[in-house]
Amino acid sequence: MKLKLDKALSLVAVGVISVLQGANAAPVYEIKNLDEIYSQEDGAELIGTLQGTRSGYGMAVNANNESLGVAKGKKYLSVSEDDDGVIDIEDGIAPEEKIVLSINTPIKANNFTFTAVENDSSTPWLPTFDSVNGTTDPSLTDPDDPDTINSVDAYYYGINNAGVKVGSMTSEELKITCGDDCKDDQDFWYYREFEERGFVKNADNIEIDLVPPLTEYVKDDETPAVNVGGYSVAAKVNSSGLVVGYAGTELSKNSEDRIDTCISSDTYPLDVCVQTLQFPYDDYGNSYMIYQVRGYVWQLNADRTVVENEIELPLGLAPSSSDTRIYTAQGLGVNTAGVVAGRSHVYRRGNTDKLHYDAAYWTKNDTGKYDYHWIDMIDDRYESIAYDINDNGILVGSYKQYLQGYSRDKFFYYDTNGTEDIVTPYDFSSNTGVSDLSSRPKDINNKGQVVGYIETTHDKEKPRPKAGFLFDKDTDDFRNLNQLLTCESKGFEKVDDKWVRKTVEVEDGAGKTLTYNEDLVVVEANGINEEGVIVGTVSVRKPVYKFDSEGNLVIENGKPVFEVNGYGDPLTSYLPRSVVLQTNYAEATDEWLAANNCVDDNEEPDDYERKGAASFAWLFALPLLWFRRRYSNK
Repeated sequence: MKLKLDKALSLVAVGVISVLQGANAAPVYEIKNLDEIYSQEDGAELIGTLQGTRSGYGMAVNANNESLGVAKGKKYLSVSEDDDGVIDIEDGIAPEEKIVLSINTPIKANNFTFTAVENDSSTPWLPTFDSVNGTTDPSLTDPDDPDTINSVDAYYYGINNAGVKVGSMTSEELKITCGDDCKDDQDFWYYREFEERGFVKNADNIEIDLVPPLTEYVKDDETPAVNVGGYSVAAKVNSSGLVVGYAGTELSKNSEDRIDTCISSDTYPLDVCVQTLQFPYDDYGNSYMIYQVRGYVWQLNADRTVVENEIELPLGLAPSSSDTRIYTAQGLGVNTAGVVAGRSHVYRRGNTDKLHYDAAYWTKNDTGKYDYHWIDMIDDRYESIAYDINDNGILVGSYKQYLQGYSRDKFFYYDTNGTEDIVTPYDFSSNTGVSDLSSRPKDINNKGQVVGYIETTHDKEKPRPKAGFLFDKDTDDFRNLNQLLTCESKGFEKVDDKWVRKTVEVEDGAGKTLTYNEDLVVVEANGINEEGVIVGTVSVRKPVYKFDSEGNLVIENGKPVFEVNGYGDPLTSYLPRSVVLQTNYAEATDEWLAANNCVDDNEEPDDYERKGAASFAWLFALPLLWFRRRYSNK
């Protein structure tokens, strides 16, 4: 039996926004790490994440074309009853397999770090596992060997030209015998010393913990100190080894009250009771341990092996001694001069009735301390953030504002050298005004090239798909990165002088053959270096396979079985993969576009109803990986 999908479930209607602005030429890009993306020979994995994981995200790239990323979603493989081998498929993780953190079960990590470099002669740009805090390669996990099961979650966020990498991590799992208090099939309680801590890993693989100022809670003089682990994150590092990020400086009153309850309770050992407050209680990473958070800088020594000194960045306001509210500031970007970009709570124009969480930057003064600078926002822009700043002092960020009745994010840039207002570039709209498409920048290089993501449809009531963008400040040229890809990188091939999409043919265990078009969509760009090399995330179309009620992969004749819709048609979904884009030294002029016109009927009409849309619901949100907690006065 042979089934064919004539229409691909494209995530981005590229044709809707195909009109290029102005006469400026833009670089043409090739996807460099996805040459064999649809190869299934010998059980080949999709390139763009680590083996044994579901999703890959490219996070940053330096001048030496060394990139780093994060792999998320551990795949627990099913063994076929008809085959002694392991069936490994590239689809989503069943809900029953979702990792839930609990003190009653061993802690399983779900986030892993990798690097990918161009000058690797055998595997250029291929994600390669890079251990942090003793983590082991997720592809080597053996359920029967506890030593191979990771309990440390790790994240990479930034890398400088000397190969110094920064990010955040958890500690490894610890355990205490639970004895008579154990539940069925339980021998231990499980906990960690800390749930998030910034770190530095230099080019010699020496790791440095960025210990936050608060790691213990002291109730009174008669009660021993309680380890709470603390909270810190390293977001970026510049060429002089200055690391920027943020850290918890003290606990909220409600968090202290909860720890006091643990001290007075004998339900669990103290460390285990505190851990119940640390594990996230929802999908956004919220926990009951709430900190006052401040921006921080850590200066590494000359050989990048220790922290020479650390400085807390001033908050954008001065709380009174009786104020118990939670205030937060974060350092997120830094340039060669040590100017820090980020955000902080602030009273706008000194008005205590106008408390906002706004974009800011900090400069070092003659005393060695940092001065806070608010980026002026009109009241209609109720929140803002700065992500990065280049060596010319050009800062990029976004603000939130209601446009056409809906809250949207809008990308802006700001020159910290002058007194100009922020500039909101025109995106895919005409030059007559700002569109209602949400957009966020992630990185800017010294040439004024900015990358990030932008929404691509104007739906009001439905989630909007996204695409990576490239903006050139000098020319005001704003492009959808998917329009700048070569036809081959979009999944096309030339047949009889006409571009047609390549097809993929997959057979399942029930003997059904699914044929569908290749589909690659760059949905987010997170980093760009001085040569214009871009790293980010691409969505790749793959089949969806069936799981039974117990969460086991359905296997027939040694192969997994397709999941189908109500009409019996197999479903496909889109998976995120780390992507590397490099220029091929051509320019996307009108003439080039005319000669490389690889647009087909693969796009969705406006009234098309997606089948199996939940399979790629993640794509409509694309949360910032390092903002894994929300802060509130709890």
